[in-house]
Amino acid sequence: MAVDTAAYREVTEDQQAILEMVRQFADEQIIPNAEHYDHEDEFPEPIVEQMKELGLFGVTIPEEYGGMGLDLTTYAMIVEELSRGWISISGVVNTHFIGSYLLMKFGTEEQKQYFLPKMATGEIRAAFSLSEPEVGSDVQGIKATAKQDPNGDWELNGQKMWVTNGLGSGVVFVLMKSDPKAEPAYKGMTCFITEKEPWKEVNEGKFAGLTVPPKIKKMGYKGVESTELVYDGYRCPPDRVLGGPDGVGKGFSQMMDALEVGRVNVAARGVGIAQRALELALRYSQERKAFGKPIAQHQAIQFKLADMATKIEAARLVTRKAARMKDAGERSDLEAGMAKLLASETGRDCVEESFRIHGGYGYSKEYEIERLYRDAPLLLIGEGTSEIQRMVIGKKLLQRYKI
Repeated sequence: MAVDTAAYREVTEDQQAILEMVRQFADEQIIPNAEHYDHEDEFPEPIVEQMKELGLFGVTIPEEYGGMGLDLTTYAMIVEELSRGWISISGVVNTHFIGSYLLMKFGTEEQKQYFLPKMATGEIRAAFSLSEPEVGSDVQGIKATAKQDPNGDWELNGQKMWVTNGLGSGVVFVLMKSDPKAEPAYKGMTCFITEKEPWKEVNEGKFAGLTVPPKIKKMGYKGVESTELVYDGYRCPPDRVLGGPDGVGKGFSQMMDALEVGRVNVAARGVGIAQRALELALRYSQERKAFGKPIAQHQAIQFKLADMATKIEAARLVTRKAARMKDAGERSDLEAGMAKLLASETGRDCVEESFRIHGGYGYSKEYEIERLYRDAPLLLIGEGTSEIQRMVIGKKLLQRYKI
């Protein structure tokens, strides 16, 4: 049972048509098959192929490069619908979207011409990488290095961690320390566009020096691979520095800019999974009877449903606000942090309440809520933990309203 929230959204006719298409796709192709791919922890290749046909890998890529040229707000709406189906599916396009954003905003024209048309069709998928085995939230503490030789080529060395699409991607946007002596440290970091062979664990030839160890086994967020990447003597030509030679030393600011839109993305995923949890709770509570009547008629359950719906609507609105501010060219780091914090926590809260409403059946793999219960915690961590979001929000508030 899908809850119609269209009446509460400010959407154009074009946006509404796209959302109806994506929702139908989620209802017919994603939800019925998610349990299989989750159980087998198998990449949902048939679903991804249909996403390519629908043009979902090129939503925000300009039309001149073969994409749809839609804005972040519309993309966030699409991500919400995909995540309502299964957040692993939205993960397939999430890092790809961030890669295309980095190219569109900071890439040279040659880099755009080379990568974006292939990315728009899904011919190649992108990943991006900041974290390392010993570095998560403290991005300035990365240890992976890039050293330039006399010929101008860069040699990349180091380990990266938690890379979504790490194995299946054809290109990885990776942050490396290019000047270990820089003060402050963030001024000595550069983003490199590293090409690789999709689905190959040990790259050879011109991509030699990049190895993808076996995928990380996870509690949830299955189907889409999360991997480590090992750079060991990987050669990167100077024209594959994001932004060309002028991009050297600017990687940290580029990545932080991308995380701003990435947080809107994760917020939309939180809204989507929360929406699905509410739909499941509404259906189950009207079917399940206790004490002679459907449990939906008990006030305790109605209170849970009311709180869930209210939190979802609030999270959706703050997510849309952050997206619209970014589309308008305004700085939205504060709003994106708020959206990510509220929506990810809302996703977790609503899934847990739906789980409770399902009672013992919620613990059974026969019911969809069990999968959501394993998937939701990821959103509390990805693109910055809730604690990091609170730090960002607090600092930005003090900066904006300094006395």
